[in-house]
Amino acid sequence: MFLSRIVLRDLDSIDSPSSMASSKKVVTRDEWERKLRDVKIRKEDMNRLVMNFLVTEGYVDAADKFRVESGTQPDIDLATITDRMEVKRAVQSGNVQEAIEKINDLNPTILDTNPQLYFHLQQQKLIELIRAGKINEALEFAQEELAPRGEENQAFLEEIEKTVALLVFEDVKNCPYGELLDVSQRLKTASEVNAAILTSQSHEKDPKLPSLLKMLIWTQNQLDEKAAYPRINNFSTAALEDPSI
Repeated sequence: MFLSRIVLRDLDSIDSPSSMASSKKVVTRDEWERKLRDVKIRKEDMNRLVMNFLVTEGYVDAADKFRVESGTQPDIDLATITDRMEVKRAVQSGNVQEAIEKINDLNPTILDTNPQLYFHLQQQKLIELIRAGKINEALEFAQEELAPRGEENQAFLEEIEKTVALLVFEDVKNCPYGELLDVSQRLKTASEVNAAILTSQSHEKDPKLPSLLKMLIWTQNQLDEKAAYPRINNFSTAALEDPSI
């Protein structure tokens, strides 16, 4: 990322015979690797990035081992990660009421101060009732718990109508909102819960590494328009591929 910015800045100063025959500048592997060596990144900063990812994503055992091996201290108590992951797993498995109780045990102000999150949890609870075929219970729950919130918030009302529409179709595959019963909906709600808990603990709700990767992809795309250079195409190995000239 830092390297790509440097090359973007210095492209005009690159004097390569190959570039004369092409509309793009050509950066050789030797030049690229030399610039890589010139970029100084502290090991401590890299360790903090790794710890940030482990903590945010909830890998408590890995975070503890990394703390011991690298000497990098997490910015939150690692014990709270276990509690947060229990809440997340409860939502992912469809045990919404259990998740709500655990959230309140962790910090009762989270749901009190985040009506959208509480609504989405209640909506997820309705979805689970429909999934289980508890139609009468689902209708009663929607009427008593969700309908009053829909009267106060138009966006909530639209979400309620989409969810209740699942009851109209015998085969939810024919329902335009059938994706609400997909596992992805549970994951979406669980991710929102995870972010809210992290925010309540004064921690970033998203890990930094994925954002850096997105920035790297964007930078490479910008650089592609101006130069041929050793590119990273496989981000799992970060191997440099020689430019095609």
